[in-house]
Amino acid sequence: MDPPFWWAVSVRRDCPCHYRQIAIMVDLPSFPPAFTPIVLRLSSSKEFHWLASCSFGIITCKLVYKITGFISHFCFKGYRKLSNEKKVEWNNRGFSTFHALIAALSSLYLLFVSDLFHEDSSDELIVNRTSIISNTILGFSIGYFLSDLAMIFWHFPALGGLEYVLHHGLSMFSIFLSLISSQGQIYILMVLFSESTTPFVNLRWYLDVAGQKSSNIYVYNGIALFFGWLIARIFLFIYFFAHMLNHFDQVKKIFPLGFYSLLTVPAMLAMMNVAWFWKIIKGLIKTVSKARHGE
Repeated sequence: MDPPFWWAVSVRRDCPCHYRQIAIMVDLPSFPPAFTPIVLRLSSSKEFHWLASCSFGIITCKLVYKITGFISHFCFKGYRKLSNEKKVEWNNRGFSTFHALIAALSSLYLLFVSDLFHEDSSDELIVNRTSIISNTILGFSIGYFLSDLAMIFWHFPALGGLEYVLHHGLSMFSIFLSLISSQGQIYILMVLFSESTTPFVNLRWYLDVAGQKSSNIYVYNGIALFFGWLIARIFLFIYFFAHMLNHFDQVKKIFPLGFYSLLTVPAMLAMMNVAWFWKIIKGLIKTVSKARHGE
């Protein structure tokens, strides 16, 4: 049985270097040391790296938002005619696209190019493998989701309804748990790779606002969105659950909150992806039909 908190403190009074570790073990027995509050930990510079990555994500979103507005003002005549609300969404989708590209490319590299998650590259459990790059991209993504969620609430519901709040909240929660525990990052990166469909979604909106719904590029983008969504948000999630089932002996060793969130959050996101995919299918059929009639 775990000793009471006061006992742990009194035993370690004459050995301060071990005080925090024992207090953490007693206070939060179901979580790994990495999940404990930053003020109670003395581990190298991990916390600074997390905070720096998250802050960099927020600052980057702000900069890309401003740059998108500046470039659009001079390069797209239609931008000047947009209402303030539309300009806000236009700029917002600018940093949304930027994050999607960074997250997708980084995830692709870590999952398939580097040997970080290759089965035989290390004796360490695949669910416990991390790197500086993976920690950085997770922190950066938290910064993005915080920024986007703040804008969604500030302009609610102009930038998205409750489904976007749910999606961002679940994503940020899962990324946060994986980052501070250093567990399950392979699965978080798989989910982040699904952001690769975001540029197609945003381009569709841009073309719609620009009055280009009848153009060929709108049709081609719709087809690309369909196949991209099918691969990155349907097939990939099937592979996600198959991989997790195949490595379930390792998955069970993730700390309790992380384990149960890994079972539930991706399943909820997968259901949302299927619902959105159905809308994409209906939209594509409608677009292709109009294009054929136009010919």
